[in-house]
Amino acid sequence: MEIGSTLEALNSDQLTDEEVVERVKAGQTALYEIIMRRYNQRLYRVARAILRDDGEAEDVMQDAYVRAYQNLHQFAGKAPFSTWLTRIAVNESLGRLKLRKRIDQLDDNEETGGFSMGLAETGPDPEANASVKELSQLLETALLELPEQYRTVVMLRDVEEMNTSETAAALDLTEENVKVRLHRGRLMVRNWLMERVGTSSKNAFPFMGERCDRVVAGVFLRISPQD
Repeated sequence: MEIGSTLEALNSDQLTDEEVVERVKAGQTALYEIIMRRYNQRLYRVARAILRDDGEAEDVMQDAYVRAYQNLHQFAGKAPFSTWLTRIAVNESLGRLKLRKRIDQLDDNEETGGFSMGLAETGPDPEANASVKELSQLLETALLELPEQYRTVVMLRDVEEMNTSETAAALDLTEENVKVRLHRGRLMVRNWLMERVGTSSKNAFPFMGERCDRVVAGVFLRISPQD
């Protein structure tokens, strides 16, 4: 989807999330694209971390954006908009996880304390093969093998670089729980792995180009008035 004339007349980088939200609420719906372009990567990463499925992660992103758009009037500004939006994506992801009846299985795996560094069931897609370095691919594999309660925390803290309070708010945890889970998660993926890929972690779980355009177009199709 091409950016409309309204967006072209603006320097979107100079607008805060809250300013964009206020303009969207005032009727400038096209500006919602700024929000989607700004947070596609984050929402993809958190949905992918919870669901471990590429297609479902995209579906969750669209659902989260639509739900956020429909409830913009409920955003009170008590927390950053990015945290509010991430929390919606987390809830959407967990809802899908429950529907797939995988929570009990994940809980059982976590209780055993076991952790395998085996390869993930599915390899990187063609886009990842073209854009992600070898160390980042190893990080993706290691993170996706973590139990869910550690996987999402490590993803948000170490890959998305959210701080402890933001992560706690997004996952509805205490800051102490975030710290504990982050510590345990890091141990599971081995300290040497985290140290080796730390500088490349921003390249992990890419979501851009055609895939980014597809999510933006899908959301606008769903939120636009139907004739």
